[in-house]
Amino acid sequence: MRRSTVELEPQREPQLPTQSRQAGTGQSQAERAASQAEQKALAEMASRCLAGDAAAWEQLARTQHRRIYGICYRFTGSQSDAEDMTQEAFLKVYRNLASFDPAKGGFTTWLTTLTRNLLVDNYRRSRLERASDSLDETYDGEEDGTTKAERLTDTRPSQEHHVAGLELRAQIQEALQQVSPELREAVILRDLEDMDYKDIAEVLGVPQGTVKSRISRGRSELARLLKRIETQVM
Repeated sequence: MRRSTVELEPQREPQLPTQSRQAGTGQSQAERAASQAEQKALAEMASRCLAGDAAAWEQLARTQHRRIYGICYRFTGSQSDAEDMTQEAFLKVYRNLASFDPAKGGFTTWLTTLTRNLLVDNYRRSRLERASDSLDETYDGEEDGTTKAERLTDTRPSQEHHVAGLELRAQIQEALQQVSPELREAVILRDLEDMDYKDIAEVLGVPQGTVKSRISRGRSELARLLKRIETQVM
């Protein structure tokens, strides 16, 4: 099998959802309908791939490339590492496509789970942190928190704000790399990939309560690190 030849496009930073989105009651009916339609189309595309449709595979790789690259980049913090991991993820997708079962969940959740597991395996092979660190460690007792969403999503058109936005994105990425991996992945999937708690719980293989605890703890840690970075810059 040859590797997908999808070219890497300039990556746009995913935007953090607004606080009202995070505190809301979930997807609207229109959003749910659109999501269901997308998952149905992806499932059909996967079926065509399994039937040997090369064009369907190219289309699948093209449409899902940004999602996989975004997860890999946010987790590794390195463009070159993210590119390598993205290619590995697509190879794993191709080899394991037959294991996707639409009756058990959406294609996006299956794809995210596969990518996450690949990143976890890679991290465990290459980590330089303490041997006692564990990506499967759980935390309890925390409630959902807030992020710096409004600063990141401010749309004022001035050049000064544009530069400030780029600096903030760089600070967020720098801070993310200092957050422990099990908290980092939870924040990435919720605040940057905009996945709901149920799907994140399925991806991480933990209860939804644990997901919320990790997100809350991760946001608090991220906010602390950002404050420290801002102080150093000033």
